[in-house]
Amino acid sequence: METVILAVVIAVVVLAALGGLIVGSRRQKTLPPPPPSTPDITAPPAEPHVGDEAETPRDEPRRSIEEVDLPGAGATVAVEEPPAVEAPGIEIPEPTAGRLVRLRARLSRSQNALGKGLLTLLSREHLDEDTWEEIEDTLLTADVGVQPTQELVERLRERVKVLGTRTPEELRTLLREELLKLIGTDVDRTVRTEPEDRKPGIVMVVGVNGTGKTTTTGKLARVLVADGRTVVLGAADTFRAAAADQLQTWGERVGAHTVRGPEEGDPASVAFDAVKEGKELGVDVVLIDTAGRLHTKTGLMDELGKVKRVVEKHAPLDEVLLVLDATTGQNGLVQARVFSEVVDISGIVLTKLDGTAKGGIVIAVQRELGVPVKLIGLGEGADDLAPFDPEAFVDALIGD
Repeated sequence: METVILAVVIAVVVLAALGGLIVGSRRQKTLPPPPPSTPDITAPPAEPHVGDEAETPRDEPRRSIEEVDLPGAGATVAVEEPPAVEAPGIEIPEPTAGRLVRLRARLSRSQNALGKGLLTLLSREHLDEDTWEEIEDTLLTADVGVQPTQELVERLRERVKVLGTRTPEELRTLLREELLKLIGTDVDRTVRTEPEDRKPGIVMVVGVNGTGKTTTTGKLARVLVADGRTVVLGAADTFRAAAADQLQTWGERVGAHTVRGPEEGDPASVAFDAVKEGKELGVDVVLIDTAGRLHTKTGLMDELGKVKRVVEKHAPLDEVLLVLDATTGQNGLVQARVFSEVVDISGIVLTKLDGTAKGGIVIAVQRELGVPVKLIGLGEGADDLAPFDPEAFVDALIGD
C-alpha cells in the first residue's frame, strides 16, 4: 500500500516539472509587433499625360476666348502653295536643209582614208598592174564590194589612159565623177511621208538589235518636226526593256505623242493603235519602231511580217526603213537581204558612219538591195541624223 502511494506522488512531481519547462520555453520566444491600424502607402509620382507641361505649372495670367483677337469673316488666310513642277520644254530641232554639209567635217575625219588613198595611188607617175591591184584592195577594204570595185577600176583605167597627164585637180575631178556614178545621183532619196490621198503617212522602222533603231526613230521624228510636220510614235518594240520609255523620251523632246502597250505585249496591236490614234489626231506622220529582230530567227521575222499586215488594215505603208550599222560592213548585207524578203524595204538608214565604218558600204548596200540610202547617222547628238546627199558625201570622202 505504501508503495502505491509513493508511486503516485512521484508521478505528480514529474508531471509538474514537465509543465513548468513547457511554460518557460514559450515565454522565451519574442512575438512580432502587432501591425499598425492604418499602413502608410507612398504613392508614386504621377506621369505627365499628353499635353501636360514637363515642369510644375506656374500661375500665369490667361486670356478668355472673348479677349483673343480672331480674324474676321472677310479676312483671307494665306496658304503657301507648293512649288509648281515645270514641264520639260519642247526643243526646236536643227533645220534639216544642208545638215549633211554642216556635218561634213565629222564625216571626212573618218572617211578620208578611202579618198586620199585612191588619190595617192592614182597620182603615181607610172600606173602598173601592181598599182591597180593596190587600188582594188583599197576599194575592197573600204567595203565597196567586189562587183562595184571591178566596175570602178575598169572605168578609171580607161579614163586615166585617155587623160594622159594627170594633175591633182584632174584626178580629184575624175574620182569624184566615178564615185558619184556608183552611188547614183538620179535616185529619189526622199523619205516618203506625204501620201496624196490620205493622212497620216506611215513609216515602219526595222533592223537588228544594236543598230540604233529606236534612237534612229526618235531622231527621224526630230527631222520631221524640224520640217514642220506633226508626228505620232508607235512603240511596237515591246520585248526590249525600256525601249518604249526611250522612244517616249525622244517624242516628249519635240512634242510628239507616243503610243505604247504593256511590256512583252503584242507588237502588232501597238502598231495598229498607233496608226488609229494618228488618224484621230490628224497628224502628218506615224513612225512605228519595231522590235530588233535576229535575222536568223524565222519565227521572229514572221512576226515582223505580221506587224506589217496588221498596219496595212488601216492603210498601205508609205516607207519601210531598214537601219544598218555601217561598222558591220559586209555582214550588214546579209541582214539587209533577209529583211528585204520579209517587209519590202524601201530605204536604208546607215548609222555610225562617223566611227570606224568605211564609206564604201553605201555603194555595196545599194547595189545589193537595189534600194537607196536615204538617211545617215554621223554621231550621238540628237541632230546628227541627216538626209543622204551623194555629192556632199563624195566630197567628204575625197577631201578638198
